[in-house]
Amino acid sequence: MRIAALIVAAGRGTRAATATAGPKQYALIGGQPILSHAIRAFARHPDIHDVTVVIHSDDVDLYGKATEAVDRTKLSPPAIGAATRQASVLNGLQSLAPQPPDLVLIHDAARPFVTATTISNVIQALRDRPAALAAVALTDTLKRASDKGLIAETIPRANLWRAQTPQGFHFAPILAAHRRAAAAGLDQFTDDAAIAEWAGLDVAIAEGSIGNVKITTAEDLALADLQLTRAFEPRTGTGFDVHRFCEGDHVWLGGVKIPHARKLEGHSDADVVLHALTDALLGAIGDGDIGQHFPPSDPQWRGAASRLFLEDAARRVRARGGRISNVDITVLAEAPRIGPHRAAMQSLIGEVLGLAPDRIGIKATTTEGMGFTGRREGIAAMATATVLLPAPPE
Repeated sequence: MRIAALIVAAGRGTRAATATAGPKQYALIGGQPILSHAIRAFARHPDIHDVTVVIHSDDVDLYGKATEAVDRTKLSPPAIGAATRQASVLNGLQSLAPQPPDLVLIHDAARPFVTATTISNVIQALRDRPAALAAVALTDTLKRASDKGLIAETIPRANLWRAQTPQGFHFAPILAAHRRAAAAGLDQFTDDAAIAEWAGLDVAIAEGSIGNVKITTAEDLALADLQLTRAFEPRTGTGFDVHRFCEGDHVWLGGVKIPHARKLEGHSDADVVLHALTDALLGAIGDGDIGQHFPPSDPQWRGAASRLFLEDAARRVRARGGRISNVDITVLAEAPRIGPHRAAMQSLIGEVLGLAPDRIGIKATTTEGMGFTGRREGIAAMATATVLLPAPPE
């Protein structure tokens, strides 16, 4: 059974967004866009085969940046939304129609904390029903107010539920229901389950989670950011690399080409700084080393710029929902001098890792004429990296 996830992210809501982030789905929580967290939840779920995001036509660049932080293996090209949420969902469903899934889960991008358990509960409910929605039983007492601002009555809360997303459906019936509603000019539905109800489909309740909140206001955004910040744990990795000198007239260090009497020998550009730093990042997330991902036996990496290796390591950190906190590098060499090139190295590394210069330490030392570096036979570098990864659930 093929199951698709359709994440709705075409809205223009700005109450929760900062002036620079634009629509709320691209505002940052835990250092990453809200949308990134929502995509990641579905992309990681073993029962989800395809993830499609419905975006606004003005948000192509924002969407591109948001998806840099996720594993794109299951991610399909985005669908373009419309003037209303209902119309945007229809556009998304129709984008799936040429290769229709058996089931589709429709989710609001503004709910970044949806869990794998909630997703599984909705899928399970669809075994027996054509539609299902995640929901939590109402626990608060409800009051109806009069026009004068006074309590008019207390509403019994028995059998009342707070609807959430994802809302799941057998694909063909919900597409048909959306098309019928659009053809009839009906646009008053508040969610997709309401359209299913209107179309005569039975909608089952699947247990949701009180943590599956929808970010709407600036206060919601601040609380979500605080929640994620507290939920990260630091991981530290180390890296070391060395390359010997050979005939040449320059060396690559920290992504910077430095004139020198000799060059460093290696399969790639032999940049010991970026190699050590790449290994430090991979070590922090327990993902092998540079030789495993870019073996020197592979001819495609001959002469390659080591920036590519660092970019890949940074992508692997982001794909795990991680954030790079800071890095620190020490170069061991008699020459060339590092000081004149420190700022350029910090700039290159900062651009790749998304770090400010004060989070990138670059130092150099000699070995007082001792060892292979002291004899000017080569250069070595060691690095440490601190990464913040989402803490595992207790």
